[in-house]
Amino acid sequence: MPHGDDLDARFNELVAQIDEEQQRRMRAAAVKGAKEQRRTDRLARRESRSARLSGESGGHGDYRSEPRQRIGRAWIAMAVITSLITTAGVIVTFRPDLLTSGVVVDDPPVPIAEPAVEPAGNPADEAAEEPTEGASEEPTSPFAGSPAEKYAEGAAGFAMPEAKALGGLSKKDVAKGLKLTRELMAAAFLDKKAVLGGKPSAFSKLLSPDQRDWFLRDMKKHKGSAAFVIQFAKGTAEFSTDVIKVHGRVKLGTFKDRWRRGVELKLNHIVVYAVHRPGRPDTTIRVVAHPKGRVLLYREEGRLVAWPLRWGASSTPASCDTRDGFIHPEYEDSPRGTVAPTGPPTDPYELERDEPKGCAASKGT
Repeated sequence: MPHGDDLDARFNELVAQIDEEQQRRMRAAAVKGAKEQRRTDRLARRESRSARLSGESGGHGDYRSEPRQRIGRAWIAMAVITSLITTAGVIVTFRPDLLTSGVVVDDPPVPIAEPAVEPAGNPADEAAEEPTEGASEEPTSPFAGSPAEKYAEGAAGFAMPEAKALGGLSKKDVAKGLKLTRELMAAAFLDKKAVLGGKPSAFSKLLSPDQRDWFLRDMKKHKGSAAFVIQFAKGTAEFSTDVIKVHGRVKLGTFKDRWRRGVELKLNHIVVYAVHRPGRPDTTIRVVAHPKGRVLLYREEGRLVAWPLRWGASSTPASCDTRDGFIHPEYEDSPRGTVAPTGPPTDPYELERDEPKGCAASKGT
């Protein structure tokens, strides 16, 4: 390991690469630096004595004074080398053996002051402020931009009027009938399995025995399509969201015929489904159904009966070419049908509009 004279030779060889004017400026800078270091040391000793006398801790629990660094030739050497690197226009090629880490100097080098660094913020806070690379925005609701955006979700849209004694029924009977009617509508319009073409078992179980028998026979006759229930043809649609939007009203009145009397419920609702072709979320559309009908509530042989009557629905956009009782949704890429809709286009979100006859034209959903 090199010592003393060898260090002198290396230092002189390095300095020989610099012209006289540059050497003069470097020596002046080194002397100035040494003076500033001595001035800094004197101030540090004064502060140290003052702190020990006053008992200060600087807010860190204890006071630590740094040992004074002895200024010698090594400090000047560091100034020379630093100048060689940083002086504009001076390019020097150093020999590797002049910068070996095995060199030992007589005097310890003065530590180079670290540049001031702004306090770092909390990494967690910074991560929260900056979006994660590759993160995507929350997907837009398929109901956005349509009246359905403000509709209630699911069964919450089947709001019922306040129960009261009416049509020969007690308030308790009317309340029970309203509850049963709400369950029937939810099973008919919101049961996702049935809506996508499955068996409407939840709906049929809620019917009175006589009407259930008729309902099941009618399904068999029409090869699966169910009266009262909204259903897409199998394989034509998948839900784009778990949400089904509902808006409408139920009016409470009375009825009387030759055999019975009771309460009549008039139903009028808009039900909006967001669906797409199976496996094709990029084909998402809104299908607007408009179920309207009546439910009769009455007592027969000591039991309360809820009997759906004239309970049908129109839907758009749907093909006019089929009459199998199922909805065949029309997507933007669907081929043009052979049967064209008729009449002036109506607003599918208009709750009070009259039910169209046949396959009527409709505005966009």
